[in-house]
Amino acid sequence: MMLLIKAKDIHVEYMGREILEIDDLELYDYDRIGLVGANGAGKSTLLKLLLGEAPLPHGKIIREGHFSYIPQMDDVVVQEVKDYTLMGKLGVDALKVEHMSGGEESRLKIAQALSGGVHGIFADEPTSHLDRDGIDFLINQLKYYSGALLLISHDRYFLDQVVDKVWELKDGKITEYWGGYSEYLAQKEEERQSEAAQYKQFIAERDRLEKAITEKQNQARKMDQKAKGTSRKSSSESGGRLGHQKTVGSKQKKLHNAAKNMERRIESLGDVKPPEATRAVHFRLSQALELHNPFPITGKEISKQFGDKVIFEKASFQFPLGAKIALTGANGTGKTTLFKMILDREDGISLSPKAEIGYFAQNGYKFNRNQGIMEFMLENCDYQVSEIRAVLASMGFSQNDVRKELSMLSGGEIIKLQLAKMLLGRYNILLMDEPSNFLDLPAVEALESLMKNYAGTIIFISHDFRLLENVADVVYEIEDEKIVRKS
Repeated sequence: MMLLIKAKDIHVEYMGREILEIDDLELYDYDRIGLVGANGAGKSTLLKLLLGEAPLPHGKIIREGHFSYIPQMDDVVVQEVKDYTLMGKLGVDALKVEHMSGGEESRLKIAQALSGGVHGIFADEPTSHLDRDGIDFLINQLKYYSGALLLISHDRYFLDQVVDKVWELKDGKITEYWGGYSEYLAQKEEERQSEAAQYKQFIAERDRLEKAITEKQNQARKMDQKAKGTSRKSSSESGGRLGHQKTVGSKQKKLHNAAKNMERRIESLGDVKPPEATRAVHFRLSQALELHNPFPITGKEISKQFGDKVIFEKASFQFPLGAKIALTGANGTGKTTLFKMILDREDGISLSPKAEIGYFAQNGYKFNRNQGIMEFMLENCDYQVSEIRAVLASMGFSQNDVRKELSMLSGGEIIKLQLAKMLLGRYNILLMDEPSNFLDLPAVEALESLMKNYAGTIIFISHDFRLLENVADVVYEIEDEKIVRKS
């Protein structure tokens, strides 16, 4: 067992907020860790600090090993890769480095890291832009990799297959959980249920004590009123009255002391917070937007090619009404191309006359960055503010976040906002191109729930196995220039 990294007293502030506040952290050669947390929690910052890729403002980090780093795609740096067999398996052509797609860039970064002969690999969203085959190949490589792994990923299936420990970064602190991502979720649910039980017990005990305090105070008040009544009796009974007052005063004092003791017991209970509540989100579809065609989008013998490359050759399909339809296939087979053909209503594609299509394409949305979040969300939206807030809350936006302007949001938050706006828009069909890419895991799970509950038709492209498994009613795959229904 070899200690590769030891970090102590790590403190990092950003815009007046402490995003990292870690006392001790250790990484060993046997560790296979998934680093999870909300967008903006500081996951990428922590990775760069541990690697020495970013300056350390406070604390100390000792490194005893050498590491490879797979950054997010926009940070890619092309380096020499000596393992050409590995590059071939990853589908990377060394001669076409300058003209790579997003998926090919991801594959190149992975090849660079795996061929480095290092003690450990750090990766920030390594599965982004990989197709299913690429993800499966990466999983197989990392399963048999002998060094340490520290991975940030939104892909729950990938984490379950590769890691055996989860570091949760929340409020600047790291909490460690043993097991894969599914085990982590199970432990979090146990914690939530325990918190709910403790909160229920706290509320019951606090209510009991408050009721008892009120009863003691009422008893003392009645005794006080009774004592005042006896003071009006004749002086001939004064001896008896004084004796009675002494008894009554003693009882009143005991009652007041009992009430004060109960108040101290309430204080000793502390401030137990309720577990985070999940706000219900209900989607509805305007009658004016209702579709009655059982297949609102169809394609009949469509063809498409770019130069010499044939994408579709007399391909046909029928997308059913109200379904959640997954569109799968290897990188470069034409998934995004099909979306654009639908939007442009190209030859061979028929849409229902009442079809209103919303389209999510990453980095493809234009907006006024000086707008407020709620102002942005209310544009062309039929939902009430309370309903919009419920959707935003489910995607991880706090009450304070909702007051921000768009210019203050991170890239991940902008993506979440775009998705929320589209789900609440005046549409009856949504086209979603890799909607879960670069979302934090809580947001991916919220998106999954929102997609399942959406009232209209959704056609989505994704290589996220869990999203496909949990959301898709129907799966189509593009293969051999055809669009084939798989389920």
